[in-house]
Amino acid sequence: MKRSLMLLMLFVSISLSAQDLAVKSNLLYDATATVNLGAEIGLAPKWTLDLSANYNGWTFNDNKKWKHWMAQPEARYWFCERFNGHFLGAHLLGGQYNVGGIKLPFGIYKGLEDHRYEGYYYGAGLVYGYQWLLGKRWSIEAALGLGYVRAHYDRYECPHCGEWKGDGVKNYLGVTKAAVSLIYIIK
Repeated sequence: MKRSLMLLMLFVSISLSAQDLAVKSNLLYDATATVNLGAEIGLAPKWTLDLSANYNGWTFNDNKKWKHWMAQPEARYWFCERFNGHFLGAHLLGGQYNVGGIKLPFGIYKGLEDHRYEGYYYGAGLVYGYQWLLGKRWSIEAALGLGYVRAHYDRYECPHCGEWKGDGVKNYLGVTKAAVSLIYIIK
């Protein structure tokens, strides 16, 4: 037993020392006052695992809410080499939200302006992206993902009063990831 445990520890330490690690921030989330952090680890010469999380806990003027948190793990296949060039990925996502008093452009979710929605969501999607090397340790990445999200919610009469009006489920098919990320590669 001790011998197999020692062999396993040796294998894990050897494989981890050969991997690349990157930390990143999605500048699009930053533009919406959403705190975010991502990490990506190399698994094989053309495979990486990207883990990102974001949080927005702010209540804005007139009790406008855009509160949420989300976690989004993603497996990526790189066409050339990891952390450089084109990649395809598959991601999962999930989180919670408390949104109300917001008027979105193009008439999207008209009910958000006069109601508050609170609940949780989960989904999955496919991603295409490209990463440009800026230097030895710095990169920038653009990625777009399409997929499915299922949101469960409680609806309240107005953004701040809190009279419960019912619950429901909304299914969404469309963009599940949009990123322009600044990346620092740790070797």
